[in-house]
Order: sequence, then C-alpha cells, then structure tokens
Amino acid sequence: MIQSVNSVPAFDIKQQYSTLEAEVSAAVLEVLASGRYIGGPLVEGFEKKFAAYHNVTECVACNSGTDALFLSLRALNIGPGDEVITSTFTFIATAEVISAVGAKPIFVDIDDTFNLDLQQVAAAITPQTKAIIPVHLFGQPVDMTALMAIAQSHNLAVIEDCAQSTGASWGEQKVGSIGHIGCFSFYPTKNLGGCGDGGAITTNDPEIASKLRVLRDHGSKVRYIHEEIGVNSRLDAIQAAILEIKLRHLDNWNEQRRAIAAYYHQFLSQVPGIITPQELAGGVSVWNQYTIRISGAGRNGATAQYRDSIRQQLQEQGVSSMVYYPLPLHLQPIYQNLGYQPGSLPVAEQICHEVISLPMFPELAQEQQDQVIYALKDCLG
Repeated sequence: MIQSVNSVPAFDIKQQYSTLEAEVSAAVLEVLASGRYIGGPLVEGFEKKFAAYHNVTECVACNSGTDALFLSLRALNIGPGDEVITSTFTFIATAEVISAVGAKPIFVDIDDTFNLDLQQVAAAITPQTKAIIPVHLFGQPVDMTALMAIAQSHNLAVIEDCAQSTGASWGEQKVGSIGHIGCFSFYPTKNLGGCGDGGAITTNDPEIASKLRVLRDHGSKVRYIHEEIGVNSRLDAIQAAILEIKLRHLDNWNEQRRAIAAYYHQFLSQVPGIITPQELAGGVSVWNQYTIRISGAGRNGATAQYRDSIRQQLQEQGVSSMVYYPLPLHLQPIYQNLGYQPGSLPVAEQICHEVISLPMFPELAQEQQDQVIYALKDCLG
C-alpha cells in the first residue's frame, strides 16, 4: 500500500475563496454598508449578467436550486393530476418539488452517461404528462436535441435541472437556455457557488419570468397586494455580489475541471475494474463531479460493499471520495407508494452500487491528482 503524507479532499472551497478574498471582502463590506440586503440593484445586475452569459432574455434569482425547480413548476401551473417525468438517479430535490406541487413524479432509468435514457422517456409519456425534467448530472449535458424533439412532439414543457452543470453546453447553446426553463443552484460546491444558498431560473419567456417574480415574493407585484399564494425565495444581495465576481471566473474554472477530468481519464481508463465517465458527443461537460464505476466483485457488476471497501482503502491512503447516489429515487422510502419494485429500473440500481466520485475542484493540484490515481491503482491492483 502506498503511504500518503498529505490528504486529498473531495472538494475544497476555501482555496477558491483565498484567490478572491480581497475582491469578495470589499464587495461584501460595500453591501453591508449600503443597507440594501434584499433585492435591489446588485441582485438585478447579477440577473442581467447571468442571463447574458446564457444568451437568454430573462433570469429570476431565488434562494436555492430547489426553489428554482419548485417555482418553475408553479409558473407552468403544474399540480394535482399531472405527471412529470424525471431521472431516478439524481438528488431528491428534483423529485420532491414535483410532489410539493401535488403532481406525480414518473421515474425513468438512465444510460451509461448517468443521464436519462431518452427511449424510456418517450415510453413513459401518458395523457397526464405535462413536463420533463432532464438532469444534467455531474456537469454532463443531456442530449437536448433528442429530448426537445420528444417534448415538442407531445407538447410538453422542459425544465432543465442545471444544478450541477452551470457553463456546460449542448451544441452551441448553454444548458439552461435550450428547454423552456433552466434551473440553477449556487450551493457552495457547485461550479458557480456562493457563500451560502442561492439559485436562479433562466427563460426566454417574459410571461413565465413575470410569474416567477411574483411567486418568489409572496405572490405580490405591488407591496402588500397579493395575487397568488407565493413563497419567500429571494437571493440576498451579498450572495449576488459574490456570484457576480465569481461569474467572471467561471469559464476558466470549468476549463481547469475539464483538464483534471482529461488527466484522470488518461491514467484510469485502462485500469481493470474501473469504468471511467465519458463525455457525450455533441456536449461539453463541466465536470462538477468525476464519477467512476467500480465494476468488479460481482457477477452483474460491483456490490455496494465492494465499492465501499475500495473507498475505505482510498481513505486510508489519504484520498477522500463521495457516493452520489447510494439509493435511486424510485426505491426511496418516501416513494414506496408509487409502486416501483427493486429491479424495475435496473441500470440506476446497479450504478448506485458502483459509483465513486473522485476529488474534483479547479484548484486540485497535479500532485494531488497523481495521488488519487496511484491510490486507486493500488487499491484495485
């Protein structure tokens, strides 16, 4: 076993802050001195810049990626009796917002990209289907050309879950600008992360944007006059100031992530027992995660126990890792009433036993990348 002196974290947001500390600190102090902490010109300015970055006409900031999804469903009048198709292999937020508006999540399986199996999406459409939520998981874009063709042929809305993919693109378009609505998270570990929670919604439909602005502010256009049941989901001015600074660096950080992913792939793609992630032709991934699959120690693939033993060995050599996700959504306790059984979505179920997300952040040094690679080879050798 290789003995490691230094540890490699799964992610390190402190390094990014240290490079921007002076600029961020000055911006935050300016906000504090202004007394304008909620809404105002800083939030509006960030919305305009984020919209311009995605080449869309509208951006509505909110307080989380979860609320971005929830508000989008509300803006499309999706509710009881409606069905929304989405991936079973994603964070619970993607599905819980469907349930929160009273609609029914319809889970479909994934393919080797970790994203929706589009053939299964088409097969899952019923007269009750109102929308599809594709998840650009781990920074990898869904084939939006094929997905939009399916949606348009059935007159369905498409809400892109871009929580892990800010800056990714499909063809010549950024994700979040292809469907009817794009939803983003600014959780600190995202490609564009704040210093707290935050989110945003992009669209080219001014009517949807207008409704979103009402819904995020207690259902009110005019103060104390309420037209709908809304929520309190506003982006703080401090977060807007930080995010505007970070947005200038996003493309560079994403290129650094792409270089790290290429380095990992160069040295891990031929290692027995590892299935490396692939970038789908036609898309540009921004590698929020670099997620491998451990393929050994099982007739039909790895077991979770074997995968966890590899993670433990990595940890002993100073390499941290994460598992996204250990249980698919269709088998979660909260969704047992939907009637899915083990084996109903087999690709996702197997992948949940195999995935390990390796350290990935723009500041990850080559020496750290080497340590990850050598440790993995040692564990599997």
